[in-house]
Amino acid sequence: MENDLSRLAQSLVRIDSRSRLSNIPVADRIEAELDGFEIEQLDYTDAGGAAKRVLVAHRGGPGGLALSGHMDTVPDTGWADDPWSGRIADGILHGLGSVDMKGPVAACIMAAKASARATLILTTDEETTKEGARAIAARSQLARRAELKGIVVAEPTHLHPVRGHRAHIAFTATAEGVQAHSSTGLGTNANWALIPFLAEAKAMFERLRNDPSLQDTAYEPPFSDFNLVIDNHGTAVNVTVAKATARIKFRYSRRIDPTPVVEAMRAAARANGVHLEEAYEGTPPELPEDHPLIRRAAEISGKAPRTAPYGTDASELQAIAPCVVLGPGGIETAHTPHEHVALGDLAQAVAIFQRMLSA
Repeated sequence: MENDLSRLAQSLVRIDSRSRLSNIPVADRIEAELDGFEIEQLDYTDAGGAAKRVLVAHRGGPGGLALSGHMDTVPDTGWADDPWSGRIADGILHGLGSVDMKGPVAACIMAAKASARATLILTTDEETTKEGARAIAARSQLARRAELKGIVVAEPTHLHPVRGHRAHIAFTATAEGVQAHSSTGLGTNANWALIPFLAEAKAMFERLRNDPSLQDTAYEPPFSDFNLVIDNHGTAVNVTVAKATARIKFRYSRRIDPTPVVEAMRAAARANGVHLEEAYEGTPPELPEDHPLIRRAAEISGKAPRTAPYGTDASELQAIAPCVVLGPGGIETAHTPHEHVALGDLAQAVAIFQRMLSA
């Protein structure tokens, strides 16, 4: 099985499935592994026009657990080596998506194939919009027929059960200008309108880090993420900026009321003539330590449950069944140009996932 596991993980890494691209080649490769499963395909087209496919696969009777992972990856920013090499050296699988999360997806598939009753929930667009998970939560008949008691989201956690994590609100602030040669004085640079809004956003960033009423000590770090990315859409330095965009990802846990942050961003946009859009994912998932799914995961993994500062598809999939996040490898190399996962960790995950499915 370990050879089959490494070959499958390697083959998935070698397929480019960055979120802006179609993931159907990955979905086809996965379907080829699932002989004997009933498979439900749910297709959609993303906002950029890419064809997407999510899968639900099931065999055995109802009332069991599902294993879940996503097929998309982040962009290949910063990679000097081939991101899709799937290189294996000294028992380590290297490549974009190796730990986040094609290696864990391969472990899920191998565990499901070795189990009499198993459900697989395989999404895409987890790294961007969570649209794939939402499609399954809203449309999957097979997931409902499976009458799932719980879902194991196999994101990398060093095989520690994660009982809760943050969800996000994505703010997109846009300022408009007039494009012209900057020497003529005829243009209007949109950055000058965006900067006052950003000053207020910076004040919120600092408040989140210093105001105990907006922090949750059950998480590390206790303060919410408020990450800013600015885009001038390729404008040259001798051209006035016609469009300036700021994107902010605000992550918050279940205990935190996001209303003060949302209202502050809306007020800042109104005051500075900036157009603001808001995109919400599901509410932050969080289960108590004594929840049966969390107790089972802790007993089988031999590790105490914890919380995590990031987000996963659990924010959407919790609409189907309670979720625990539990997977091989660590988040430390995810989203970096040296992403990797140990094959031994993947094999250990297969064993744990099999026990979860059979418990």
